[in-house]
Amino acid sequence: MAFNYQIKHFSELTALEFHDLIALRINVFVVEQNCPYPELDGKDKKSYHLICRDGLGKIVATSRILPQNISYKEVSIGRVVSASEVRGIGLGHEMMKNCFEFIQEEFGDVPVKISAQEHLEQFYQQHGFISTGKKYLEDDIPHVEMIFNEK
Repeated sequence: MAFNYQIKHFSELTALEFHDLIALRINVFVVEQNCPYPELDGKDKKSYHLICRDGLGKIVATSRILPQNISYKEVSIGRVVSASEVRGIGLGHEMMKNCFEFIQEEFGDVPVKISAQEHLEQFYQQHGFISTGKKYLEDDIPHVEMIFNEK
């Protein structure tokens, strides 16, 4: 299955694209994980959005890249999500590769901080993130703060 990746600033998204990426995030984070929380937090408007489409043009995965001083003083990657039908085929790894390439081009060699669901800590370690040791509940889901710093 071939996938197409694109990164757009919020201001470049069409209404349909924003609708579809929010629908995907709500389907996974709110419905699948049974976790009601305020999905629209205002940060999307200041962020870049990785959009992954399948061969039919359907958005099947997305993440957002937040510039410095929005979630953290560092650049951040968040809301990393894929539809259930495309999980387990390595798409998350491709998404992280695309995010890092964009961060390198847009921001240079900068540290990247994330708030990862604790059960995904090993996934993010595979991409160079290390735990800061800070663990916490976010919307009743265990999370760990992680940082990537090539230097």
